[in-house]
Amino acid sequence: MEKRKIGAIGENLAAEYLRGKGYRILEKNFSCRYGEADLIAQDADCLVFAEVKMRKNASFAEAREFVDRRKQARIISTAKYYLLKHDCDLPVRFDVIEVYSSPGDGKSPRIEHIENAFE
Repeated sequence: MEKRKIGAIGENLAAEYLRGKGYRILEKNFSCRYGEADLIAQDADCLVFAEVKMRKNASFAEAREFVDRRKQARIISTAKYYLLKHDCDLPVRFDVIEVYSSPGDGKSPRIEHIENAFE
């Protein structure tokens, strides 16, 4: 399956997971010249920029390990740009959502949500 389609599946699963926890999804795949935010959501009194990583399993490495310092810097720059363009007084949080699943295998995905994954 194409990498982009797999990513979209992971992002949709993560968005549904967050909705189930009471989050309101504001944006999916927000992009600007600085980078991209997979999901932007509101969690009660907090604006959340969530990076979604989908993998078949964690045998090689946990998905969160692929959100390195460079990736974090791009997400933070994207968040700053978003905040310049949108009037929002909420505190900001950066989360990572790991989705472990093989599309088409019939198993339920395992989702790990790491709040405040980086600053």
